[in-house]
Amino acid sequence: MNLKNKRAIVTGSTKVIGFAVAQALVREGAKVVISSRHQPDIEEAVGRLNKLAEDKATGRQCDVREAEQVRQLIEHCVDTLGGVDVLINNAGVGIFKSVENMALQDWQDTIATNLDGVFYGCHFAIPEMRNSGGGFIINIGSLAGKNAFPKAAAYNASKFALVGFSEALMQEVRYDDIRVAYVMPGSVETEFGGNPASGEDSWKISADDVAEVVIQTLKHHSRCLTSRIEMRPSRPPQK
Repeated sequence: MNLKNKRAIVTGSTKVIGFAVAQALVREGAKVVISSRHQPDIEEAVGRLNKLAEDKATGRQCDVREAEQVRQLIEHCVDTLGGVDVLINNAGVGIFKSVENMALQDWQDTIATNLDGVFYGCHFAIPEMRNSGGGFIINIGSLAGKNAFPKAAAYNASKFALVGFSEALMQEVRYDDIRVAYVMPGSVETEFGGNPASGEDSWKISADDVAEVVIQTLKHHSRCLTSRIEMRPSRPPQK
């Protein structure tokens, strides 16, 4: 896919991985709609993106846990840019507690953000992509979608489910010229899960590494679909 003037949506895109992906898309000449639950963050991020390329970015407040807000996000892209070519489902949350100690709301928020939000985005974007003759959906998952660990039952459940969802969707829409892929990063240098990034995290994958993989995947020839990409630090601390 040639990304120049393609119309892209990136959810959860005012910080770290989401912003890095949006930034990479703008640098490739795409027109990007970003989203966040917080309007001030959107305004700040849109301003930064439009300094890279004038009038390439716009944004809309969206809580992906709410189907109607996701529908309005897709509609905003169609109304503003004329359609949807690329959807990057990046919005995610990590709450790491034992099953016994996890609040019911924490469980619900994790599943709603990491799984329901992806379904809503795809549900509303696919008809628009079909109307445009095709498109590309990339879901940002995690290696936690294949490797379970203690105090991550909710997060593991959401990411394991995302793998199954992405695999099934890929087979559903491939003959509509809609490609589906999912990226599974390992340890990424972010503030995810409430832990601030620090110099001690320099061994981890960077958000720019994830963005580069997203761009490479989008740019593959249409005859080729790299549907599952696993990423991990090349030199993690030795145990």
